[in-house]
Amino acid sequence: MLRLRGNSPATVDEKGRLKLPTGFKADLEAFAKGEGGEAFAFYLTSFDGQSARLYPMPVWEQIEERLAKLPSTSPAKQKFLQVTAYFGSEVAPDAQGRFVIPGILREAAELTGEVAILGQMDYLAIWSRARFQGRLAAEPLTTDDFAQLAELGI
Repeated sequence: MLRLRGNSPATVDEKGRLKLPTGFKADLEAFAKGEGGEAFAFYLTSFDGQSARLYPMPVWEQIEERLAKLPSTSPAKQKFLQVTAYFGSEVAPDAQGRFVIPGILREAAELTGEVAILGQMDYLAIWSRARFQGRLAAEPLTTDDFAQLAELGI
């Protein structure tokens, strides 16, 4: 089972490349070996253009399998597929563990320079560090959030 957690600051270079942090890379490689040992590939996308989501391909394929259960005429399915395809791209790390963030996503999410890579259990969220710090300040955890989490014993 994949459990990505924590934050790893990183930098997107002038060519749009992002190097997978060592800890996350090791977890992802171990996950890939558990899935049959094949070289690991990812689906890099966004749901809103504010940040990027890096999914190991087996995790993304599970999402696609669940989506396949909806009719092709479902407006929610159509919108989801359109936005994730617009921002999306299959990526694989090079020998140095870097992958290129496509220009459309890099520009929309402001992914240049310093970024925060956040483990989100089964995917990595990639945020412009400045944008994420602004989000933390503007949208702190509320008492309602804590009440919902308390229902789970958290």
